[in-house]
Amino acid sequence: MFSSAGANPLALHTDNQKSHRTIFQAEPPHITKGQSQAARATMLNLRDDESVCISVITEAEIHYGLGKRPEATALRTQMEWFLSSIIVLPWGREEAQVHGALRAKLEASGRVLENVDMQIAAHAVAKDAVLVTNDKAFAQLDELRSSVNWATDV
Repeated sequence: MFSSAGANPLALHTDNQKSHRTIFQAEPPHITKGQSQAARATMLNLRDDESVCISVITEAEIHYGLGKRPEATALRTQMEWFLSSIIVLPWGREEAQVHGALRAKLEASGRVLENVDMQIAAHAVAKDAVLVTNDKAFAQLDELRSSVNWATDV
């Protein structure tokens, strides 16, 4: 399980008066279940002025996964601790507008992205965020400021 001694996982968010950077990650188990020591190490070495957050869309996906595995009590405990330890950024009108424009543009070019992934990407674009993922599907979105893979060891 992720140690509470370091920074909290997943999207960086700093004071609005300073330049801010938000990082969304689509695969929390890489950190919470210890699947990637590289991802955990990267997260633990963030700057002091950064805290870690996820999109509410990612939280919904976590709850969906838990709902499919009611017998996974240890995983549920890890995820509940994880969710109580981080900032969950809300989805609002700005994110919805970005989502609509991005999805229409992607479909017009003959490309697709799973709807949930498109929502997470739109949230990252709306926040001018760096998306942390090992899913190469996000690379088709030119609007993402940056996409990085912290889980280089999985």
